[in-house]
Amino acid sequence: MAEHTGHVTSYERHDRAAGVVHRFRFVNEVPLHASPAAVRVNCIEDWDMGADKVQPWSGVTDVRGSRRKVVCLMRGGRARWKIENETCNTLKHQGDHCEHNDGHGEQNLSGVVAVVMLLAFLVDQTHQRCGALFRAVWMRLGSKRLLWERMRALFYDYGLDSMRALFEARLYGVDKPRPLLAMDTSSLPLLSLTGLLTNATLPRRQGRRMPN
Repeated sequence: MAEHTGHVTSYERHDRAAGVVHRFRFVNEVPLHASPAAVRVNCIEDWDMGADKVQPWSGVTDVRGSRRKVVCLMRGGRARWKIENETCNTLKHQGDHCEHNDGHGEQNLSGVVAVVMLLAFLVDQTHQRCGALFRAVWMRLGSKRLLWERMRALFYDYGLDSMRALFEARLYGVDKPRPLLAMDTSSLPLLSLTGLLTNATLPRRQGRRMPN
């Protein structure tokens, strides 16, 4: 309808460095849906026309479009989509086991889990970008999937005071202590060591019970 009323602006731009022709269409202040109380938005469409393929893209923004702004809006929208897509793929396929979820669960549980996962992902990305110790551990192990598994294994048996202690333990190794068995012997029945050895070494015959 907006196109028939002349509210849609078409614009073409040649990017000679990339060998691409951008064909834009944008319209401002259109309702997001058919409700009379719908939010007004600005819509942009772009076709990147190269030598052998056409890459379409469309987006909605609260920034008013113009010939001067449309290229920046397109690049920003494409960059945000790329970041979101690569982040979701990383969280799903590289050991974090966080997949796309359309619901929020009971009392927004899935939403809370997603936020916590993204915070943990932010910490990991910061270490990956800026932490020399993290990068040394990553280089030694060879893959991030193995890195997460080895880091997770340390949490089962060791009390670590900091992330630095975690990475140093993974890089330099740790002395594995002998296990300390915590049990209440007062509630255990008395066992004969000779009887245990006898029952462990003698084979059981089918159809007959071995003596205690």
